[in-house]
Amino acid sequence: MEPLALQSGQVRKEHYAYEKLGSCALLAAIEPLTGQRIAQVYAQRTKREYALFCQALAAAYPEAIKIRLVQDNLNTHDTSSFYENLPADEAFALAERFEFFFTPKSASWLNMIEIEFSALTRLCLDRRIPTMAKLEQEVLALIAVRNSQKIKINWQFSIQSSRTKLNSHYIAVHEDNKKFKKS
Repeated sequence: MEPLALQSGQVRKEHYAYEKLGSCALLAAIEPLTGQRIAQVYAQRTKREYALFCQALAAAYPEAIKIRLVQDNLNTHDTSSFYENLPADEAFALAERFEFFFTPKSASWLNMIEIEFSALTRLCLDRRIPTMAKLEQEVLALIAVRNSQKIKINWQFSIQSSRTKLNSHYIAVHEDNKKFKKS
């Protein structure tokens, strides 16, 4: 980008140009009571990667009848990802393994994996990492350490605190929810 020509009597201005060297997607899940984590790094964030991650998650819990997954409302986070990327019988079998719980928009703080993403950011993602291979190596090494340490999440958000914090949303859905409004 060519700089603007200086004009007489004007202060010299410079613009910082950020050079983006690429991006990738980190998909992860955490079992808050055991501290067990699963993470995978992908070159992009599409329905294909989501389906692959859910397959890995299901494989990690072969005895589980249902895997309850709390997640945000991202457009890839639903069973259509399975059906668009797997044969119908495999997609159906995978969909039957999961029960999805979606956090409200602008409420990512309700999703416990966001706590893990915050920790990963402080530990390594707060800087530029030159290649996806290096990023994957560092993230998966951190996940392995955190798994071995069995770092759990002490969730302190109760039903009552959710009713207080989310009350305006509850009232919008049904007027009788005013009874939960904190005076």
